[in-house]
Amino acid sequence: MGRYLIEPFDHSDRYATERYQGAAGRNWWSCDPTLRLLMRRHLGEGFAWAEPYLDRLGALMGGLVAECAEETDRNPPRLEKYDKWGRDVSQVVMPPSFHTARQALMANNFTSPSFADQARANGADPAALGAAWTYLLDQADIGMGCALGTGGDMVVSLAEKYAPEDIRDRVREIFANGYYSGEAAQMFTERTGGSDLAALEATAMPDGESWLLSGFKWFASNANGSAFVVLARLPDGAVAPFLVLWERRDGTRNGVRIRRLKDKLGTRSVASAEVEFAEAEAFLLAGQGSGSGLGTMMKLTNASRLGVAMMGVGVARRALVESICYARAREAFGRPLIEQPLMRRKLSELIVEVEAAQAMVFDGLAGPRRLRLAPALIKLRTARLGVTAASDAIEVHGGNGYIEQWPVARLLRDAQVNPIWEGGDNILCLDVRRAMLKEQAHLPFLDRLRELATSDLLHARIDDLTKAISAWHALERTVAEERLYPLAQFMADVYAAALLEDQATWGLDDGRKALVARLYAEAHLAERGPLRGIDAPADDHFDLLLSGALTEDTQTT
Repeated sequence: MGRYLIEPFDHSDRYATERYQGAAGRNWWSCDPTLRLLMRRHLGEGFAWAEPYLDRLGALMGGLVAECAEETDRNPPRLEKYDKWGRDVSQVVMPPSFHTARQALMANNFTSPSFADQARANGADPAALGAAWTYLLDQADIGMGCALGTGGDMVVSLAEKYAPEDIRDRVREIFANGYYSGEAAQMFTERTGGSDLAALEATAMPDGESWLLSGFKWFASNANGSAFVVLARLPDGAVAPFLVLWERRDGTRNGVRIRRLKDKLGTRSVASAEVEFAEAEAFLLAGQGSGSGLGTMMKLTNASRLGVAMMGVGVARRALVESICYARAREAFGRPLIEQPLMRRKLSELIVEVEAAQAMVFDGLAGPRRLRLAPALIKLRTARLGVTAASDAIEVHGGNGYIEQWPVARLLRDAQVNPIWEGGDNILCLDVRRAMLKEQAHLPFLDRLRELATSDLLHARIDDLTKAISAWHALERTVAEERLYPLAQFMADVYAAALLEDQATWGLDDGRKALVARLYAEAHLAERGPLRGIDAPADDHFDLLLSGALTEDTQTT
């Protein structure tokens, strides 16, 4: 027991603390067979080149980054509002643990242009590697994922298209090491509400080549960022995105003031704040009067939704690993928890749900097609799974799970923001409606499902979904809106099932994925009957499911 004091009654092996190693300290690449399967498929011939980088990254995320995440959660950012002369400096001071983790992440940044070029030269898809990077990071700290990744692609894309040349050069310099290097921020939400653009109060007035932007943003994550995309109202009443930097063109301080940092439930490693703009120099990220910038921004929002969806999967994966590790070590009623039938059922279901969510997110970020409906459906499913999986992990840990010194309490605090960021469930459902009515996006979606499906059950449910969409189109508008949620859930169920069935055809895991696909379809798509499956055959698939969920020899170096 080393330096720990042994109490007189601590004679049982149950108190051997070294048995209780959770996810931290493991190599999150080598212990994750499902991630390795995805990378073998998506990287193809480039897998051999990429594997050493992924192995090093897995050790980093499970080691230093995970350790720093806990420290940053205990010592979050703070605001230095004024300098010694009483001048407003609005400086967000990040803790040393944040800087340590960020430096290590940037030294192993799979999203940087240089790494992407190197990957292409070796036959590896940079999109798949970027997805793996964020997936591993989000298991350690979704707050850091937000701090590094909030809106960088949006800032760069819109600035390249609309900003003046000198401002475009400044943005390129800020994000020279990729979207995750510049700490961007999206500032949309006001006290009047986050999604109701008609209630937006911030305004922008023309001032030569630039604009003067004034207003108050109520919840702005990554307030210590270098570049902000801010929504404001034009003199004609239209809403448009603007670029705001900390300094004006002439090098003086811009009119950006931080009122206070938010005292949040979780994601404490990203500084969220109330931000005031007082005639801040801003640059319109849209063609004059065209509204095209707002349209482009909304398209980029779908990429941000996939990022939040990955955060949900990251939390769910971490929750699963913590649950398995604890169930292996903890004894109850004379044997380990992992041997108890009800615990095996719970963990089996969690394994299947996490792998279905993995399939959806990696299809959205690194798959062969970009489906218009996919981001909303993926986020709808995976953001909620992060919350339920974290809650399950606390239950597996019992009373220990409710204690902040154990790793799962923070998971639940962090996970709860994912259903909110980039649109709650209702907003996602409205986006599904918009995509179907304006773009007929359900047609290529259904075609893709038919291409992926292999079982008779799934083909039958795709036919049912087609009929359900037709029936939905015929409903009165208010009723149709009310029933968007069950329709979107049906879409997500069939989408995940189709992806799992397709994975089963890859031939990369000795048939295990076929079992996962079948169990998922039985849980989400099959008719349960009057006895709800209680009379089903007593098949125990847990050991096979576990073998593809977590491997043991996983210590980091």
